[in-house]
Order: sequence, then structure tokens, then C-alpha cells
Amino acid sequence: MELMEAIMRRRSIRSYRSDEVSEELLNKILEAARWAPSWANTQCWEFIIVKDKQTKEKLAETLPPPNPARGALSTAPIVIVACGRKGKAGFYKGTVTTVKGDWFMFDVALAMQNLTLAAHSLGLGTVHVGLFDSQKAEEILGVPDEVEVVEMTPLGFPDKESKAPPRKELKDFVFYESYGKK
Repeated sequence: MELMEAIMRRRSIRSYRSDEVSEELLNKILEAARWAPSWANTQCWEFIIVKDKQTKEKLAETLPPPNPARGALSTAPIVIVACGRKGKAGFYKGTVTTVKGDWFMFDVALAMQNLTLAAHSLGLGTVHVGLFDSQKAEEILGVPDEVEVVEMTPLGFPDKESKAPPRKELKDFVFYESYGKK
């Protein structure tokens, strides 16, 4: 699949078939994440691959009931939990270097974008899940203090196709030379 096609056709998938995802496909997806850019090449991301049904159900319970991805975490064959190692990205010799602080959220997002696009290109579905109790997820998974759970995504073969939501036109968010100048 061509890159722009993958970018424009990827959708948030919340319903999965029970078909197993092979280790080969999983490793291809993780390899795509590995090649994401990061602050000073710190590669501060870490991933926890969850296949155990009980653990997936516990992770699903960290989402508030109205979150539509809650069921997907329980039923998808795999849940990928994306973590960021704190104090690496955005730092130089142990000192934070930007007003944005620790950069791990940004770097993990870059790796997750690669991961989700690779998954889509291989016929798999994902959904970025950010609305959950990250401290509870960290407790369930035994994540150490120097690492933070940033997001989760179910991974599996989509049960159904979904349509693209409307997108803003370029003219609605692109400015030239200074803010507000169209």
C-alpha cells in the first residue's frame, strides 16, 4: 500500500474478528515503530504486548464506560500498551531543555503513528486510546516509576469497514508567514 493511501484510509477500529495476529505481522508493526524519529534519537518508547484475556479485560476497565474503545480492548487479539521512559527526550545531560518539558509524549506519538499506519497497510486495525486511567494501567502491568503509560491500542483484523469522517480543508488551518495570514 502506498504511503498517502495508508494515511488517508486508516480508520479507528473498535470491532475486531477473533483471528490471531501472527508474530510475523506483529514484528513488522513493531519494526515500523522502531524507526520513528525521536528527540536526539533517544527512542524513549517501550511497548507491552498483551494477549492474556484477563489482563486485556482489566486494561479495558481503566477506560470510563462511555469510551467506545472499551470493548475493543477486551475483544481484540492483542493490546499494545505504549509507554514512554521519562527524563530522556527533551533533556540534555539530565536537564530539561525546552519549555515543553519532557518530550516523551511527542516521541511515543511518533512511534504510535508509524505503528498504526503499518498495521493498516498490513490489513490490521487499531484505535488510539488515550482516555483511560494510566496509573491503574501502570499498576496492572507492573510499570516502574521512571516509565509512563501513554496510550493503548487494540490490534487485530477489523470486523467491519468504517468511513472517513469529514476533514477540514487546508485553507482552514494553514497560514503563511505568520499566524492568521491565509
